[in-house]
Amino acid sequence: MITTLYIVILFIVLFIVITSLPVFGSLPKGFRLVTIKQQPNYKDGSLQNLSFTPMQPEGVSFFNVLKEFLFGKHPDKSPINALPYIKPDLNSKANETEIIWFGHSSYLIKVNGYRILVDPVFSKTPSPFSFIGGKAFKGTDFVHAEEFENIDVLVITHDHYDHLDYPSILKISPKTSQIVTSLGVGAHLEKWGISAKKITELSWNQSAELAPGLSLTAVPARHFTGRKFKRNQTLWSAFILQASDKKIFLGGDSGYDTHFTQIGQEYGPFDLAILECGQYNHYWPFIHMFPEQTVQAAIDLKARVLLPVHWGKFSLAMHPWNEPVERVVVAAKNLNQVIATPKLGETIVLDKHLPIEKWWNNY
Repeated sequence: MITTLYIVILFIVLFIVITSLPVFGSLPKGFRLVTIKQQPNYKDGSLQNLSFTPMQPEGVSFFNVLKEFLFGKHPDKSPINALPYIKPDLNSKANETEIIWFGHSSYLIKVNGYRILVDPVFSKTPSPFSFIGGKAFKGTDFVHAEEFENIDVLVITHDHYDHLDYPSILKISPKTSQIVTSLGVGAHLEKWGISAKKITELSWNQSAELAPGLSLTAVPARHFTGRKFKRNQTLWSAFILQASDKKIFLGGDSGYDTHFTQIGQEYGPFDLAILECGQYNHYWPFIHMFPEQTVQAAIDLKARVLLPVHWGKFSLAMHPWNEPVERVVVAAKNLNQVIATPKLGETIVLDKHLPIEKWWNNY
């Protein structure tokens, strides 16, 4: 009996120690928590989506999902060969509007002479520990966090591990002038030693002026947040980047809903919409988009060009690794939506270079 008690106590202590590690961040408190509780979408102890958004549809339990993950047959979740890439020029300025995608949802925008880095994840796994979660695909480690110099703005859409990567942030933030993120996420950043003076947190439909002729506005997405067990204590957002002559939609993570039409009507049209098209499944249809919905969202936003992301680096769902881009290309053709499908590291130049090669074949 005493031995059993000691074992239980040991497990409790280990649990507390592990979940207190810096990688898990910190829940909002103080004035930050007061501000969150004042949000119109705060209810019953957590932030809410605009529409009712269960994690799974009716009749599907967490154990159904876990069983499918562990015992289902899911071929081709990773490419056989190392993926091709183009080594990009990370640290130069640009006179035109350029976008460089690094795989998954990490990309660099060069606009108005500024460099804006979005959701940088350069760890081998999108998880709190390197031995948990699917490894990054071969060939996707062509850029490292240490290579970035003098980033003007770092944008973090929400606090999930595949968007807010602790090791990458530690390396990039000292060389970043300012950080813009969703309300509450600053609690994680401050725990990691980042000065509050660098951090701007936005609630939905709130804007921040980054520089003359350059601003960011947070807008609603349909998703959720949390790095431990308590969900939706920080906000999840998409962002509108308004430059002097270009407007870009930074989608973050979102399931499909009417908010895309509302944003398109209020803020559109957009020169480019960067939208997720991977890590979907019928077990969680409300928090991630299927590729066909990604194209419809771009149309709803009144986007001239669609850049599909959230694929090409990690396998966080059960579909084949390249199914998202295959489906989104077909849907874009059927709906006459202009699309760009760059290689990893390839530079998109708006109005000049929109790569459309199907480079993922035979990998």
